[in-house]
Amino acid sequence: MKKILFLLFSLLGLTACSNAQNKAYTDMDVEAFSKFITEKGVQIVDVRTPEEYVEGHIEDAKNINVFDSDFTEKAMKSLDTSKPVAVYCRSGKRSADAAQRLSEKGFSVTNLKGGILAWKANNLPISKYQ
Repeated sequence: MKKILFLLFSLLGLTACSNAQNKAYTDMDVEAFSKFITEKGVQIVDVRTPEEYVEGHIEDAKNINVFDSDFTEKAMKSLDTSKPVAVYCRSGKRSADAAQRLSEKGFSVTNLKGGILAWKANNLPISKYQ
């Protein structure tokens, strides 16, 4: 019985480690992200819904809804794979998913930890134009 439990826990540990190693993007806190997006060539992508986007977004952010079934195709058509991509959502969960998917397509992606909620909490500017 002990051997079986040991084997099960070992397999769980290996699975957790392999999942962590598959992360192909960078997470940044608000301070680092706000500096990063000012660098030349960085493409900013808001992966929230269009309704969330119009309520307020980071200036110059392009809206590509991660919930759309053709999210990856839209991103491939509208983004340049040779330039870095900065993604964010409301809290950072959807953008982490988007970051992983885009990374798998060859993009160099950075995700905003805490999303637009963290951005607003740090009193950074929000744009309401489209």
